[in-house]
Amino acid sequence: MAISVPHGGRLINRFVDPKEVDRLTQKASQMKKIELTPREISDLELIAIGVFSPLEGFMGSADYQSVLDRMRLANGLPWSLPITLSVTAAEAAELKQGMEVALIQETGLPLAILKIDEIYPFDKEKEAVAAYGTNDASHPGVAYTQTLGDFYLGGKIEMLRRSPIQRFHEHQMDPAQTRKLFEEKDWKRIVAFQTRNPIHRAHEYIQKCALEITDGLLLHPIVGETKSDDVPADVRMRCYKVLLENYYPKDRTILAVFPAAMRYAGPKEAIFHAICRKNYGVTHFIVGRDHAGVGNFYGSFDAHHIFQKFTLEELGIQPLFFDHTFYCKRCLGMVSAKTCPHDSSEHIALSGTKVREMLRGGIKPPPEFSRAEVAEILIEAMSDQARQPK
Repeated sequence: MAISVPHGGRLINRFVDPKEVDRLTQKASQMKKIELTPREISDLELIAIGVFSPLEGFMGSADYQSVLDRMRLANGLPWSLPITLSVTAAEAAELKQGMEVALIQETGLPLAILKIDEIYPFDKEKEAVAAYGTNDASHPGVAYTQTLGDFYLGGKIEMLRRSPIQRFHEHQMDPAQTRKLFEEKDWKRIVAFQTRNPIHRAHEYIQKCALEITDGLLLHPIVGETKSDDVPADVRMRCYKVLLENYYPKDRTILAVFPAAMRYAGPKEAIFHAICRKNYGVTHFIVGRDHAGVGNFYGSFDAHHIFQKFTLEELGIQPLFFDHTFYCKRCLGMVSAKTCPHDSSEHIALSGTKVREMLRGGIKPPPEFSRAEVAEILIEAMSDQARQPK
């Protein structure tokens, strides 16, 4: 297997010629302006660099409805979540098809120009149920949908510049860059791991199992918007770095950030994450227990089952499914329900709540659960957070 072909056959690049940036910025200053949310800025940049290939802009109504109804773009290509730009009814009233608008960030800086192909209303409840499987406002994806305006704008973008508010520069790699690096390393089979949490021994185990059958691992943590109670990205990045420095083969691992926002869409986000990694050139994608889940909205292995709705050929990336993993005192090693015959009393498995309680108390979880270096970073971060004035 060679580096994966981009979804739809071509890696999209929507950046304008650098020589045109000043002229188009001046042009944008005369246009009507749409201020983007942090998630929309993230989506805009991911369209521009090709992570969302074959999308060249925000979805029109045909693609949008097709994605909600059958997890495919209107042309039949697999795609599981809508990529959209909303406006209020008041904003929509001042816009029309064919118009160009400037997409700006909070400071007023124009990031891109959107040519409006379509202005269309949408049903927030239908979208929530289709994308997240629920209309319960306690689901963060549903709550976000309810904050949107009542209309979507569909059309291609021309990207002028990235937002200057960027983090983790040394670990930013666009799909064109990862593809080039994989070729330079002569990696043919590349596995990616998606994470929004610190990596404990269970995650390390499944990554190394996957690394046994591939040439290299792309550790690809999400650093866009996440829930307020998730571990902050800068803390997580420190954990990833110390782990890779001490416990992973340096010539077979790459740490690069995935600048997307979390949707918490469970199984549909597993498909979405796999397609995005395919565009980075990845050939294999780890899908663990409750991938991209939140609360009790999804079954533990719904994210495995959803892949049955697509053929391997049309997805173009090989999922690697892993069960819940843990340390077994009888086996004397990391195992899963598939490989361990022993009773749960022999297993060292801690709930997230229990781990947070231990860390807040300055207590390191047992080494069979978490590497000491990772625990130290998390204890320090929680201690700093506790000292901050409320």
